[in-house]
Amino acid sequence: MAGHSKWHNIKRRKESQDAKRAKIFTKLSKEIFAAVREGGDDPNTNLRLRMALTKARAENIPSDNIERTVKKASGEAGAVNYDEITYEGYGPGGAAVMVKALTENKNRTAADVRHAFSKNGGNLGENGCVSFMFNRKGQLIADRTDEIDEEEFMLEAIEAGAEDFESDDQSFYIQTDPDNFEQVKKDLESNNYEFLKAEIILFPDTNTTLKDEHAEKMIKMIDALEDNDDVQSVYHNFEADEEQLSRISY
Repeated sequence: MAGHSKWHNIKRRKESQDAKRAKIFTKLSKEIFAAVREGGDDPNTNLRLRMALTKARAENIPSDNIERTVKKASGEAGAVNYDEITYEGYGPGGAAVMVKALTENKNRTAADVRHAFSKNGGNLGENGCVSFMFNRKGQLIADRTDEIDEEEFMLEAIEAGAEDFESDDQSFYIQTDPDNFEQVKKDLESNNYEFLKAEIILFPDTNTTLKDEHAEKMIKMIDALEDNDDVQSVYHNFEADEEQLSRISY
């Protein structure tokens, strides 16, 4: 799990800005819509919907908005349908990048993603060119607070079935096997732990350390991709040390 918190530090710096933007509502509404279309409107039997609703509530999306999206997706045929597309490629300096998108216009999204790569020194590749570098993992992130004893939390997480536990000065990170994700989350929540994020992600096997211009261009590329309403998630194996990150303007 080496580099786990560094990877999330990069993500968190961007997400702290994204959370203030209305576009996060659009992205999560699309995910809820697609989840309902795929597996129905009952979160008890639809894991994808259950996770989408958890994300939406964590971002304080109003319940009325969520309910309208679920009803719309459950409605009659003829409503908009989203295609799920995964793009793979390399960022500046050779970092591996995977982009998950939901779109009603594949040509537009492909052009936008390709532009974000090329403008910042990266390039799209063929399907499979970097996916072998990533594995699906369950991820739980909790705020570090005075009420949480780190050692006790770690022991309870491991006892619940977590694969690994890591922390930094702001957060606790728990990694699980995807098949055990729901049970670990449930067990820890029953012990009154609350999570900022609870999701299945693609986690890199190894990291690529970038410096100077490559690191700055990589940050800009991630920003450009995440700013696209069609892009749901951006996964990468880029890391940089704190000194390097402090010199980059976000």
